[in-house]
Amino acid sequence: MALRISHVLIAVATIATTTGALAQEKFTYLTNWYAQAEHGGFYQSLADGTYKAAGLDVTIRMGGPQVNIVQIMAAGQADCVMGYDVQTMSIREQGINAVTVAASFQKDPQVLIAHPEVKKIEDIKDKTVLVSSAGAVTFWPWLKAKYGLSDSQMKPYTFSIQPFLADKNIVQQGYLSSEPFAIEQAAKFKPSVFLMSDSGWPPYSTTITCMEKTVKERPKAVAAFVKASMEGWKKYLQGNPSAANALIKKDNPNMTDEKLANGIALLKSSGMVFGGDAATLGVGIVTDARMKATYDMLVANKLLDPKVDYKATFTDQFVKGLKILP
Repeated sequence: MALRISHVLIAVATIATTTGALAQEKFTYLTNWYAQAEHGGFYQSLADGTYKAAGLDVTIRMGGPQVNIVQIMAAGQADCVMGYDVQTMSIREQGINAVTVAASFQKDPQVLIAHPEVKKIEDIKDKTVLVSSAGAVTFWPWLKAKYGLSDSQMKPYTFSIQPFLADKNIVQQGYLSSEPFAIEQAAKFKPSVFLMSDSGWPPYSTTITCMEKTVKERPKAVAAFVKASMEGWKKYLQGNPSAANALIKKDNPNMTDEKLANGIALLKSSGMVFGGDAATLGVGIVTDARMKATYDMLVANKLLDPKVDYKATFTDQFVKGLKILP
């Protein structure tokens, strides 16, 4: 009888241990676009089990041009989203209390693209500049004020490179790893590319942004997701990204190995993840000074009500002690 009881106790203990090991807290992260190298750190932690080891059952959902990721998060259909501190500050005016908890990118990958004869950003004063509707209410007012540009130069950007290819007088916006690569492939020349963040454009990018309610009610889950994601970025850029890239291509079949390799190379060379404050404070760091600079820029360009409390739009509680260094 004692032997049978012993066997039963062992079986119960085994089931309890197994159940505990499998009890992962569900966590959904919604990206800002179709899967690409710029999302690699998150896919890395999903692919290699880093999220699972942190006690999380993570689902990564893709955003896209018609997806309002903030609205989806506010409705409780995602725990956190791939945000942008300009947006996080702006939506405070609408009563949406979102909070930036980490910044994967210390720079915004937004670029201006010109033909090769344009050697510096100051030379675009006599060019037509193609800007999207989102760009018109974010970086364009800053760009216009900084370089003495005029609204009469601005024309709509329709996310096609054909107008640029057809007219040497056109400058267009783009994403560091996307449009410049497409132009080079199509035109067989290397365009001039100006990363606006290198000229003083202050926002972070590719952030982890959550609702204030989530941060207060699920701090352990948010902390685990932030830590595992930043570890993923280090492994994606300094280790073997093949497993993450396989998941990216599964989610986005239009993604190619060549585009992924180009994206990874640019993330490294631009200091997007490991540059700036991240070099000493760690990947994902968010500082008061940078957020204040973004707030000041938005207010100066009449893009944000100065009554918005910028300090309420971010927290460094999940990143200041991580010290995940390159």
